[in-house]
Amino acid sequence: MQHRAAVLGKPVGHSLSPVLHNAGYAAAGLTGWSYTAIECAEAELPDLVSGLGPEWAGLSLTMPLKEVGLTVATEVRPVAAALGVTNTLVRLPGGGWRADNTDVPGMVASLREAGVDAVAEVAVLGAGGTARAAVAAAAQLGADRVVVYARRPEAVDELRPVAERLGVALAGAGWDRAEECASADVVISTVPKGVADGLDVPWRASTVLFDALYHPWPTPLAATAQRAGCGIVSGLDLLWAQALGQFEQFTGVAAPAAPMREALLAAWRSRT
Repeated sequence: MQHRAAVLGKPVGHSLSPVLHNAGYAAAGLTGWSYTAIECAEAELPDLVSGLGPEWAGLSLTMPLKEVGLTVATEVRPVAAALGVTNTLVRLPGGGWRADNTDVPGMVASLREAGVDAVAEVAVLGAGGTARAAVAAAAQLGADRVVVYARRPEAVDELRPVAERLGVALAGAGWDRAEECASADVVISTVPKGVADGLDVPWRASTVLFDALYHPWPTPLAATAQRAGCGIVSGLDLLWAQALGQFEQFTGVAAPAAPMREALLAAWRSRT
């Protein structure tokens, strides 16, 4: 039997997820597996998912589908429920779909790989969907406090219920104070390209920066942190780490991490 999986979103043509997963299938000897990209808007998701045949094992969800993805799931893992967003739909044996969020363990794994074990304070730049995963990652790393620097105060307010469900104290600050993030143990930037370019952060070498972007790389923010001797984690690291969890949930096979990372880096270099 053929097995299929895909990344869904709009736009999605730029996604490197097919490179990652197909490289994993090849390395694991899963000859009957294929992974594609499908353009899908929010309103189209319910009909698309309900029309998928039994050969479909899993779906990766990117923007703008991470919230609406929960509405098509018959089961929801606790982390996805707490965040109110999912990036992963897994076909259940009896039919239906289980929603999960592999961004959070991917973020935690990437930060641990950069030497982060336990933290007191995490600063988050931005308050959108990725910021929810950042707050959850901070909670899993044992942070006592998360400070969110955002352009819109109401966006911070939308994060407060998430922080409460995760049991982490959350404080909000305006974007005009974003350079104060330097006092945190870990800074997680979730803002779109260009938003953080003008920040003049007085970095400490002991701080680790996680910038969720990866094109172009390094971002101006990451470049200043690198010059200060900070540990750096990129969005490419997150893309790889979260895909490992999806691969294993879709296939039931341990993800071949090294070949998947090599394929991702090669594809990324070819586009830069």
